[in-house]
Amino acid sequence: MIRVLVVFGTRPEAIKMAPIVLELRSRPSIETIVCVTAQHRQMLDDALEVFGINPQIDLDVMRPAQTLSNTTAAVLERFTPVLAELMPAIVLVQGDTTTSFAASLASFYLGIPIGHVEAGLRTGNLAAPWPEEFNRRSVDLVASLLWAPTQAAGDALEREGVDGDVLVTGNTVIDALRLITDRIKTDPSLNTRLSQRLPKLDPSKRLLLVTGHRRESFNGGISGVCRALNRLASRPDVEIVWPVHPNPRVISTVKREVGSLANVHLISPLDYLAFVPLMMRSYIVITDSGGIQEEAPSLSKPVLVTRDETERPEAIMAGTARLVGTTADSIHAAASELLDNPLAYAEMTGRPNPFGDGYTARRIVDSIVAHFNVRV
Repeated sequence: MIRVLVVFGTRPEAIKMAPIVLELRSRPSIETIVCVTAQHRQMLDDALEVFGINPQIDLDVMRPAQTLSNTTAAVLERFTPVLAELMPAIVLVQGDTTTSFAASLASFYLGIPIGHVEAGLRTGNLAAPWPEEFNRRSVDLVASLLWAPTQAAGDALEREGVDGDVLVTGNTVIDALRLITDRIKTDPSLNTRLSQRLPKLDPSKRLLLVTGHRRESFNGGISGVCRALNRLASRPDVEIVWPVHPNPRVISTVKREVGSLANVHLISPLDYLAFVPLMMRSYIVITDSGGIQEEAPSLSKPVLVTRDETERPEAIMAGTARLVGTTADSIHAAASELLDNPLAYAEMTGRPNPFGDGYTARRIVDSIVAHFNVRV
């Protein structure tokens, strides 16, 4: 029997870690403890409810107007005594958040092995995404087990000469998507209830689904997206839905610039269970989200990435996503091409997803069992 401590703090982390938690809990030889930092309280709780995960430990680190330094210090201060009491065989973190960085640093200080889910993603630019690029690289430096979602990510780790063991596994977000789409497809009543939580949409119009929250987009980037949407909203054949991130800087800009448009629906953030059918209903996804770059291709939805760089170049190389930046002209031109050119649309939607087959969590847990020589 080994003890595995899983820690995360945001909704994207919860979604990507949920399949691993469920797989760990299916193994009698593993004691699984879930610790959350609640870096994003409401959105995190929604994701946990979707997957039926009740954390044993809640650090509840967030406070109003908290800075990155405050969050890092709070996670270090509150997570360290948890580690000292539990002394797990390994701590699992995911991705590039402040929670992942600070929890890994605390584990490293106590000599506890770290497993990094979604390791090896790189833009090569510490300023984009910021501070996520720094966080991810830092975690990879101290991790003992590094689960790369793609071969390119694994190759990046090998080039950097990391000390830990690297295994290419696929991405757990595809596991999570498979779990949710299976539920939706097999439960008509659930599908009906989820539809009732969405704005009333015109079935004759093509839906543009928009999200945006990256810090590097605060200084003009969100405004550029809004200006593009203003132009796209003038088309009679489209409807736009934007679940707006709760950051006040995002909300104020979006409401000011597109809030009065009749065919633009600004809604509160959705839990994952409701967001997936919205992706399924969409025609084009316009986003700066890393996770959506991975998910949408599994649903045959083209992704226009409102960033100048991405740590998921596999999507760009596979042709399932396109970098369009944050200028209104670029976004408008790319979306218009997909709306007006069926061949261009088919070219993006007819390609396989480079991020996995939906069984990544099983590979990750198998590697933990093998690493610690656990008797099954």
